[in-house]
Amino acid sequence: QVHVVESGGGLVQPGGSLRLSCVASTSIFSGYAMGWYRQAPGKQRELVAGISTGGRTKYANFVKGRFTISRDNAKNTVSLQMNSLRPEDTAVYYCNVVLDWGILKPGDDWGQGTQVTVSS
Repeated sequence: QVHVVESGGGLVQPGGSLRLSCVASTSIFSGYAMGWYRQAPGKQRELVAGISTGGRTKYANFVKGRFTISRDNAKNTVSLQMNSLRPEDTAVYYCNVVLDWGILKPGDDWGQGTQVTVSS
């Protein structure tokens, strides 16, 4: 079981940027693909981006060119740089291990997430 703690959310104006971070409590972090997911009010949780153990990345179409996922195995950290934010990016953002890279299926356990609000 991998526990994660997300941070870095906040209130930002449209067009602004935020950088989210996620620290995972596992000694074998480098052995896990990781992903960022989000859930907006009244909507299902959805995939945002994933990064494999080897550094390959996948993105949802709605964030391509705006968001960048990265990882630092030495710090057990996966980050999400979010640029050109839009009001529709408002959601609680979660990170998780990725159990199936093909479909970016997340693990069963979730952290608290971090709230991102994009509003003027």
